[in-house]
Amino acid sequence: MSSNPPDPSARPTTVRTTHLEITDPAAIVPARAPAVGTVLARLGAPAPEFVRFLYTAVGGDWHWRDRLPWSWTQWRDWLSRPGLETWWVAVDGAPAGWFELDATSPPDVEIAYFGLLPAYFGRGLGGWLLEAALRRGFALGRRVWVHTCTLDGPVALAHYQARGLVPYRVEESVLDLPSEPPGAWPGAHRPRSPAP
Repeated sequence: MSSNPPDPSARPTTVRTTHLEITDPAAIVPARAPAVGTVLARLGAPAPEFVRFLYTAVGGDWHWRDRLPWSWTQWRDWLSRPGLETWWVAVDGAPAGWFELDATSPPDVEIAYFGLLPAYFGRGLGGWLLEAALRRGFALGRRVWVHTCTLDGPVALAHYQARGLVPYRVEESVLDLPSEPPGAWPGAHRPRSPAP
């Protein structure tokens, strides 16, 4: 796979990563129901263009860069893997967020990606979406896990813990990161949403 081109503004940044797990579906803390007009759907076939849109729209403010250089073929091949599921949520017909479940190492299921588009922060949608991801994860395996880091949204760790996930490992690393995250697309200059 190709790598990201060097960025002259990159600087060493200490990143703290927390791994969390839940091993019993009874430990899931329910969330409030979403607003009317909210629909959750699984992508039945690989859709590289759509999933790349979700990846950049959700992760652009948080230094999600690993998949940015992927080709269409790399996206398709990844999304076609048996045991990988992509789910997305719409509010009044507009994409609002998504999650990716990786059940390729049974009985563990990883929430590989999870998040909302900034316009949907603070509406209670995230808790409901995470509960849905956890319940689907338990339909696929016996342990659901996720990791988050200090580059993610400021409420990510508390959000996972609020639904019943428990930290089991914390690690630190130093990454060379640009001074600003990539944004929704190059040159978008979208204002970053304040934390809810």
